[in-house]
Amino acid sequence: MGVVTGLFARKVIEAAGPGLDRASLFRDLGLNPDDPPTVKTMVADVDYYAFLERLAHLVDDPTGFPLRVGQSMQCDDYGAFGLAWKTAPTLRGSLERAVRYARLLTSVAEYEVRPHPKGAFFLLHRDGVRKLGVRLSNEATLASATSIMRQVSPAPVIPLAVHCKHAAPDDIAPHHAYFGCEMIFGSDKDGVLLDHATLERSNRLGDPAIAQFLEPHLQSELAAVAEETSFQQTLLRRISDRLSDGAPRAAEMARDMGMSERTLQRRLSDEGTTYQSVLEKARRRLAEGLLTQSGHSLAEIAFLTGFSEQSAFSRAFKRWTGDTPATYRDTFDG
Repeated sequence: MGVVTGLFARKVIEAAGPGLDRASLFRDLGLNPDDPPTVKTMVADVDYYAFLERLAHLVDDPTGFPLRVGQSMQCDDYGAFGLAWKTAPTLRGSLERAVRYARLLTSVAEYEVRPHPKGAFFLLHRDGVRKLGVRLSNEATLASATSIMRQVSPAPVIPLAVHCKHAAPDDIAPHHAYFGCEMIFGSDKDGVLLDHATLERSNRLGDPAIAQFLEPHLQSELAAVAEETSFQQTLLRRISDRLSDGAPRAAEMARDMGMSERTLQRRLSDEGTTYQSVLEKARRRLAEGLLTQSGHSLAEIAFLTGFSEQSAFSRAFKRWTGDTPATYRDTFDG
């Protein structure tokens, strides 16, 4: 199970433009449109990807949609993370802070600054099957990174190249217009290549004293997030290990983890989730992996994900993804 900040979802809704029921879209992700934006409110990654796919079919310009999402991001939207980005002495320093503190924004993506003879790559690492939602999210992430680079640099930031692992859309003119550089689709990486001069240029508001002052605060936030994630991931892993014996009840998992059921439910509630939600995510993640990476029959996958009947599994999978298990598998086999 992974999470991404609900701030991204808010930006997606804003970029979708007029004509859509915004309040309904917020509710679909469990967000309150009247709440102030914050990076600390999280949504499930699978829900976010499905949400992106849905909106891509509703907007007038789906190719430019993730670029508009990225362009709308502002440093100030990111709270302390954004301030650390702005006050880093150079753009390289900003990127290094993103590598260090990305977990404050998502549990499903990591960043890397990788040296290159011409400068360095700012790379995005995101696991998962590359359905449309993940591809859109990756493009939006690279676009948002470029946007906030441009906000802190005193000179234009034009990448040398932008790489995407997925295949090119039918029209890449919007990408060329936004990034201003060569677009390489079908690459072995997702990332932005920047030259030495751009990386080492002083940021407009670079302030080493403020940047150093923020470090303890960010480290504290990171430690709190890591503790929460550890509990959910442990529970998710243990549920996954037991699914072939049927869907375990909360009381069983609580005993397995050496706590009362009430304590288990409270800890999950503190993290904004429920036992049923974690169970569903465990089943979905396992099912998607088995459908795309194994030769098991649908009946066998139903059993391995804790369903007593294939029909019940098929109904649940359709609810999760909008596809039947067979259709989902055919998408990747084709």
